[in-house]
Formats: sequence, C-alpha cells, structure tokens
Amino acid sequence: MIDDLSTVEPPAPLLVAEGLFSVSPGDAHLNHGSYGAVPVPVQRVQERLRAEHELDPDGFFADLPDRIAEARVRIAAELATDPARLALVTNVTEAVAIALDSIPFAPGDRILVTDHGYGAVNQAVARKAAETGAELVVAEVPLDAPDEEAVREAVLAAVDGRTTVAVLDRITSLTARTVAAPKLLAELRERGVTTVVDGAHAPGMLPAPVDPNADFWFGNLHKWAFAPRATGVLAVRPEWTARVRPLALSWEHHRGFPANVEWRGTCDYTPWLAAPAGFELLRGLGWEAVAAHNAALAAYGRRVLVERAGLRPLPASPEVWMRAVRLPAGRFGTETEVRALLAELWRRHGIRVAVRPGPDGGVLRVSAQLYNRAAEYERLADALAELLKE
Repeated sequence: MIDDLSTVEPPAPLLVAEGLFSVSPGDAHLNHGSYGAVPVPVQRVQERLRAEHELDPDGFFADLPDRIAEARVRIAAELATDPARLALVTNVTEAVAIALDSIPFAPGDRILVTDHGYGAVNQAVARKAAETGAELVVAEVPLDAPDEEAVREAVLAAVDGRTTVAVLDRITSLTARTVAAPKLLAELRERGVTTVVDGAHAPGMLPAPVDPNADFWFGNLHKWAFAPRATGVLAVRPEWTARVRPLALSWEHHRGFPANVEWRGTCDYTPWLAAPAGFELLRGLGWEAVAAHNAALAAYGRRVLVERAGLRPLPASPEVWMRAVRLPAGRFGTETEVRALLAELWRRHGIRVAVRPGPDGGVLRVSAQLYNRAAEYERLADALAELLKE
C-alpha cells in the first residue's frame, strides 16, 4: 500500500522523548532499523549490571541462570507469549542457525525463501540446503506488489508438494513489507509446511508479535524494543522444543529448552538482564503514541524523497516504522556503488540510511524513531537530489 503522499504530514515530536537518546544531534540517523539506539535510561541499567558483575564475578555467574529465567518471563509477557517456549539469544543470525539445525532435512526437500529475505538468513538457508541435499527455492515477490494479499499469492505460488520448510520475514528488512502474516502462516501450516519466521523488526513495533502458527519465530529486541545490543528471542512451538539443538553444549544442557540455548559460559549477559527495562520504558512513553509517531514520520520521509528527489515510492504496511523507495534505474546496482553512495551521504551530509543494490536500481530504506525529525528526511532528499545529478 502507498499512502496518498499529498496528505502525509510529519507528526509533532513527542516531548517526553527529549534527551532520551545519545545519538549525535548534528547527524541524521535515519537507519534505526539496522542497529537501533539504546535509550539513556536503559544504558544506565546495563551499566549498573556491569558494575555489579565486576564487584563479585563468582556470585554474579552463580545467580545468572535464575536471573536470565526471570528476565525471560518478563520479556515473554511483553511479547504476549509463553516463556516456556521462548529463549533469549543474541540476535536473529544465531536464532536462524539454531532453527535450521533443529529441523531434519532430506535430499529433495525444498526450502522456500523470498527475494526480500535478509541476506544473512538466506545465506544460512542456502548453506543448510547444500549440506543436506535439499533444494533452495526463492519466491520472487515484486517490489511493487500492491498489498499483503499480493505478497501472499506470490509466496504460495512457489509452494508445491515437496516444500517442507518456509523461511519468511514478518517484516522485510529493507523493503519494509509484511510477508509472514497470520493468514499465510495458517495456510502453510495446513499444507504441512514447517515455518521459520524472521521477526527481526517485530518486537516493540507490533503488538503481540509472536505468531502461534510459526514453528520457529525469532526477533531482535535491540531495534524497536529499546534493549541493549545484542538481545534477541527465539520462540518455538511446543512440539519442537525437545528437538531444539543449541549451537554449543553447556552446563545447562540437561535442563532442556530454553536453558540449553541460553547458557554459553562466560559471556556478557547484561544486555538480556537489561532488556525488560526497554519494554518498561516503551510502555511508560505510551506505545500507541510512539507507534503513531514513528509510522507517520516514516511515511513523511518517503513523501519528501519522492517529491524532492524524484524517487519512486514502494508499497509498505502503514503500521511499519520504515519506508522504502526505488533509486533510479541503472544506478546503485552493485555493492561497490552502494558503499560509495553511503560513504558520500555520511561524509558530505552526516546522514545514515540503508541501501540495497538491485539490477534495476537500488532500494533505499529510511527508518523513524523518536529522536528523528522531519527536517532530517528533507535533508536526505535534498542531498540525494544533488548526488543523483552528478
């Protein structure tokens, strides 16, 4: 869906968010969707945890399994899911590796992904297919697919009787499209397809994001849920939990899922213990107000990129806090060209965005968070208009 651009106006800044982030105020950080930004109050919670850790390392580690479990219960409540089917992980890259290692594959099986899938996730699927003799099938979803129904049809068109697993995004990373919507997941379940859902952008952005129909579902908390990096979650349907294979054996292995996934020896667990504070902050700000602000600001960002830089808008779900536009045909079709563009935007204009190369022109994504302002998107649009003339 593409908004009526002429009616899209920037929202008023939320005054309660003033001073909440420590990102450089002189630069335009329009790429929150990649690495997030940890609010100052959550940074302080993590700092206190690290200080506590150093005061008594032995005692801190002795209590850690129980404290991680307590944090997991609080996080599960925020995600409206069962803590018994939820494990804390570092990020979705780790989570997809665990999921793929837990699913039995046989030669001839077909594993379905889309061409909008996140690169590291699709690469993990490709490696698993090569190792097991399975076949990787890429469903092509047109960039201009007008709505969720068109995306659903494109995915189902690639499913056949040999499709055993589908690895799909809840919200695509760069194109900001909804793929693994509840209706599609329910249909795949009816067809006997095991579903693995990359929900990297869902926690914090969507209410009750964990879909009960997903066999494996994972998401990052450092993007939109205000958690420190690196914090993610892996949700597993009950029939799979006994078959989950952690990436490494640990002293907690005998306890089974989720403890066997979470414990990895002398790692820094303070991001996980601080993560509930991020959700608490988001609730305290008023999630509905934050969601309305960020979605409206992202939509305005797309408007000015279209109007000032002459770029083509791409459809997106209106509730998503990101938007994508198509760069001119024949421009930024390679990683080298994209890296040069990103370097110029930062060096000359102090702007951070996300860009993916494409054979018919690159795709540029902007994100919106409470620290962003309408003028930053206008600055980006004017900078692109200038660069595209060169």
